[in-house]
Formats: sequence, C-alpha cells, structure tokens
Amino acid sequence: MDILTLKAIHIIGFVAWFAGLFYLVRLFVYHAEALSQSSPERDILSRQYSLMEKRLFNIITRPAMIITFVAGIAMLVLYKGYLQEGWMHIKLTLLILLAAYSERCSGIIKRLARGETPMQSRGFRIYNEVPTIFLIVIVILAVFKNQLSLVALISTIIGSIVIIGLFFFIYSKRRQKKAEE
Repeated sequence: MDILTLKAIHIIGFVAWFAGLFYLVRLFVYHAEALSQSSPERDILSRQYSLMEKRLFNIITRPAMIITFVAGIAMLVLYKGYLQEGWMHIKLTLLILLAAYSERCSGIIKRLARGETPMQSRGFRIYNEVPTIFLIVIVILAVFKNQLSLVALISTIIGSIVIIGLFFFIYSKRRQKKAEE
C-alpha cells in the first residue's frame, strides 16, 4: 500500500472520528435535557438517545478512531523519519489525549443509559467544543509541520479557545434571552 492510499484512509478515518465525536456529545446534550423531563417522556427519550449514542459510538466513532490509528501507524512504519520530528510528537500526544476523550465518552454513554447525568446540558455544550480545539491544532500541525514555532502553536491554541469561548458565551446569552421571552 502506498503513502497516498494510507493518507486517504487516515484522513477519512479522522473525519469520521470527529464527526462521530461532534454528534455524540450533541446527543449527550439532548439526553441530559431528556433526563430532566417527567415520565413517560423521559423514559422514551432516554432509551432512544441511549440506543443512538451506543450505535454511533460502536459503529462509527470507535471504528473510525481505530482506522485513523492503524493508517497513521502504517505511515509511520513506512516513513520512520516522521518520528524524529517535533511536530509529530505533539500530534501523537494530542491523538492519545483525543482517544482518551473518546473513551471517556464511552463511559458517559453508560452513565446516561443508567439515568445518571454526569453534566447538565450546558456542561455538555462546553464539552462538545473540546474536539474542536484538538481538530484545529492537529490540522495545523499536519499542514505546517516544523514551519510552526511553539509560540505560534500555543497562540493558535489560546486563540481558538478564546474564539470558541466567545461564540459559546454569545450563544448562551441568546438562548437565555429566548427562554425569557
């Protein structure tokens, strides 16, 4: 298998993994809101969200994560020189942290299925932004590789967090204003 095929598989896996994470945590938002409803609505919605979360994670998100790692490792085997580069160390660290985030989502699925609410919907909305930071930094690292200084990388991370935080703040205020009307 050549490097371009592996890159294509890696990118497809990466995109599907992130799509799964973004949708999964959005389902957590709705599931947490459903758990605050009264019966029978709570029970019906909770069962449906649990089923959707489980299927999404087991059929799309986790397999996409595995595909991303397998294709990435295969590329590293073909091009061992990448392991000597600083940007790759940072990227691999971020991918391990992202995999941990993914697996934490698996635990949240189980807790929500038992009727436990580890966070309120607002907390899940914030939690949903975590992969966005990973996405921005990992893509920037992969594109710019060693051309990016550590200061520029840290500035990108901080800037992304500030911008996402600002959008979240504005969105929260709009939701609050609508709820008051």
